Amino acid sequence: MFNLFNYIPVLFVAVLFIMFVASAVRILPEYERGVLFRLGRLAGVRGPGLFFIIPGIDRLVRVTLRTVVMDVPPQDVITHDNVTVKVSAVIYFRVMEPQRAVVDVENYLYATSQLSQTTLRSVLGQVDLDELLANREKINKELQEILDRHTGPWGVKVANVEVKNIDLPQEMQRAIAKQAEAERERRAKIIHAEGELQASEKLAQAATILAAEPTALQLRYLQTLTEIAAEKNSTTIFPVPIDLIKMFLERRDKV
Repeated sequence: MFNLFNYIPVLFVAVLFIMFVASAVRILPEYERGVLFRLGRLAGVRGPGLFFIIPGIDRLVRVTLRTVVMDVPPQDVITHDNVTVKVSAVIYFRVMEPQRAVVDVENYLYATSQLSQTTLRSVLGQVDLDELLANREKINKELQEILDRHTGPWGVKVANVEVKNIDLPQEMQRAIAKQAEAERERRAKIIHAEGELQASEKLAQAATILAAEPTALQLRYLQTLTEIAAEKNSTTIFPVPIDLIKMFLERRDKV
């Protein structure tokens, strides 16, 4: 006769074995690695895929290898020319060596975040406001190089740093607007002066040509009359050449 109580120890052992196997099996996706510690000592990196650990003896720390996009909170920065601005940025980095990211630093995410904030304030404090606004690409590259050099021992690679936003005080915004307006007025005056210079040069060339050919001057007079008549004006102006009255002026001077 079948007695269930006789199989209770066997069932108990089977359940324990299944639980042991279930807790020993680990599966990691392609973008993750597991840093394994056995009795507190580093036992290497596991994954991706299926592998086993010893429950109660091994401890597994998961580390993602995907690129992390981290916002740097707005920082109050005093530039080299003593202008207070609020600057925010974004940093792109990824873990290249999982074992170093776990062993050599307590929390690589927090450490990278704090380092990026201090580096942002330090670098921007050495540049003028005009350089910060005009040479943002150069500043981004300098920030990336500094961060990558400091996070390298942690097994973290900083791929890119972008200064995202620069908030200026209202007084500085008005000063910059006045400066831009003055610059545009200066350019307009220079362009107008260059136009006057070019026009005077062309008029001098035309006067030289007309003086060499008196007939050309008469033709120009006739063309002007034609243009005036085409507008159907009630008043017609006849230009009188200076040469016609020049002899009268010379006689008056002699008298």
